[in-house]
Amino acid sequence: MDCPRCSGSMISQIFEDIKDDTGHISFYGYRCLICGEIVDPVIMANRQNRPHLQARNRKLMASSRA
Repeated sequence: MDCPRCSGSMISQIFEDIKDDTGHISFYGYRCLICGEIVDPVIMANRQNRPHLQARNRKLMASSRA
């Protein structure tokens, strides 16, 4: 897998999170050997579901004018 940030090589790794809301302590993800970017299934889902950059800018501009 290539890193989405720097295109470096990513390795599979087990991460631990004791405050996880799902009740699991560990989960699998990928970590970039070059820049340290971490990608797991939750991060990937959130990146796919976010609005386009143009829509986010409009929302920010509208809230700053109010």
